[in-house]
Amino acid sequence: MRFDLKTSRPLLALIGLLATSPAWAQAAAAAPTRIDSGDTAWMLTATALVLLMTIPGLALFYGGMVRAKNLLSVLMQCFAITAMVSVLWMVYGYSLAFSTEGMQAGVTNLHSFIGGWDRSFLAGLKPDSRYQTVPESVFVMFQLTFAIITPALIIGAFAERMKFSALLWFSGLWLTIVYLPVAHMVWSGPGSFLGDLGVLDFAGGTVVHINAGIAGLVACLVIGKRRGYPNVPMPPHNLGYTVVGASLLWLGWFGFNAGSAVAANGSAGMAMLVTQIATAAAALGWLAIEWIVHGRPSVLGIVSGAVAGLVAVTPAAGTAGPGGALVLGLIAGVVCFFSATRLKHKLGYDDSLDVFGVHAIAGIIGALLTGPLASPKLGGFGTVESLFGQLWIQAKGVGFTVVWSAVLSLVILKLIDWTLGLRVDDEQEQVGLDLSLHEEKAYNLS
Repeated sequence: MRFDLKTSRPLLALIGLLATSPAWAQAAAAAPTRIDSGDTAWMLTATALVLLMTIPGLALFYGGMVRAKNLLSVLMQCFAITAMVSVLWMVYGYSLAFSTEGMQAGVTNLHSFIGGWDRSFLAGLKPDSRYQTVPESVFVMFQLTFAIITPALIIGAFAERMKFSALLWFSGLWLTIVYLPVAHMVWSGPGSFLGDLGVLDFAGGTVVHINAGIAGLVACLVIGKRRGYPNVPMPPHNLGYTVVGASLLWLGWFGFNAGSAVAANGSAGMAMLVTQIATAAAALGWLAIEWIVHGRPSVLGIVSGAVAGLVAVTPAAGTAGPGGALVLGLIAGVVCFFSATRLKHKLGYDDSLDVFGVHAIAGIIGALLTGPLASPKLGGFGTVESLFGQLWIQAKGVGFTVVWSAVLSLVILKLIDWTLGLRVDDEQEQVGLDLSLHEEKAYNLS
């Protein structure tokens, strides 16, 4: 059929009207897009980087800081958590965290706090299932790596004294009762409790670090101090492992933060840059204040400062600018030095590897300052109009997460203590968990 321009002018006008109308534009914007190979390639890489953070990154970071007789126990705990959480995530974890069944923007109901069971055993997942512009299978795996590292972070608070059986039960129950609801409330979209409240958390300041840090504090208080603490010296047995582990954490954190853009775009690029800046600033901040206070800089101090910076920038990585990241990192490094040294000794709790002093404190600093630093007035890239208004929203998110994690973690720990028992006996602790629980030694030098 021949196309006549003159006779087709009314049709062309109608098409032009539809194309420029708000309704048509919104429909086009909401239309499904295809899977993007570039985004998918980046997310596959980011996912592998985040898994690297737990095994071997966190395992070596924590393993080097314990005594030699407990090295294998820490490596075992990280490895076992990785395996167990992977299975639980497939069975029900992804569904409870990210199912949107029954959710409606602005409506608070049960599904504002926890997902449904419709995606259990990853029901409906196919090779061509899509989340934004990447295969949903990649998004499932990416979020699984977050679910793995969060309970693994907690083990540093009670290292060298918890039963392995109790550790498995605690990690599984904590993932189910504490982590999955918080992840859902923040990240599941319109209708989520904290998401609708306006809480900003780009990559896990509340979901991962405050959540784990508070649980770690509760756990070390419930379990009690290590035998001899604080009178018996308990120095790290291999700081070389710790430095290698911290370096792997730093590298993997680019997947953690830049990967949370779920695309290979400008947001991912900026997240990577501000992560580097904040981490470097925090490492130097800790180093400087330690040098002033103690008269010498330590290797353990600079790597601890770097982790504090990584934690602090996590919630802000998608909205803070380079200047904001620099300030955030410096604050986190200095404050966490005092929380991991002076505060711990003053209050007397035995947080073995400073999970509360670094992850909870830096997480709280980062979560609070994410609000103001997202404002264009402070060089951010968010849409924040009221600095104090968003700060108050962030404070409510922090407060809710602290109470949620503290109360439910206490319940889980007490339940396990009343049934299995949480702690190894004195003889097992004296011998070391490697031999007493696993009948193996990390070093056989004879």
